Amino acid sequence: MLLAPDETTATAAERMTALHADHARAVLGLLLVLTHGQRQTAEDLLQETMLRAWRHLDAVPDEPGAARRWLLTVARRLVIDGVRLRLRRPAEVHLVDMTWIPGGDDTTGTALASHAVRQALGRLSPAQRSLLCEVYLVGRSPKEVAGRLGMPVGTVKSRTHYALCALRTSLKAA
Repeated sequence: MLLAPDETTATAAERMTALHADHARAVLGLLLVLTHGQRQTAEDLLQETMLRAWRHLDAVPDEPGAARRWLLTVARRLVIDGVRLRLRRPAEVHLVDMTWIPGGDDTTGTALASHAVRQALGRLSPAQRSLLCEVYLVGRSPKEVAGRLGMPVGTVKSRTHYALCALRTSLKAA
């Protein structure tokens, strides 16, 4: 629907309010499916979808079915753009302070053990080190790590297992 020059912003706001009332639930439902149930992400994408509708209100069809298809297409494309963005940029891993490893006391044995672990971790590949830090030092579950890195849970578990094996081998060699 093209807004004529004499139509006011109030008319556009009324149309946008009607679009939101009629279609927001359906768009949110699709976004929840596409984001694997991540409600906050789906709500953010719904808001962005409605913002795009507001910015391009003249491109949104008048017919309710066509308007819903337009909104669902915009929402789907936003999800695709988000996935592409995450694939282009490597997953962020929080750095862990390795200067102190929790222990009961500050004895020489604890200091030597923590030094050996730090050296062994340093000999692992960055991918192995980040997996072990995410699972054992940060305390995330394999499912959470899989979601952050965009890989299956089984892959995270097997890679964590092999990273632990490499860490043990590295500790034995020290």
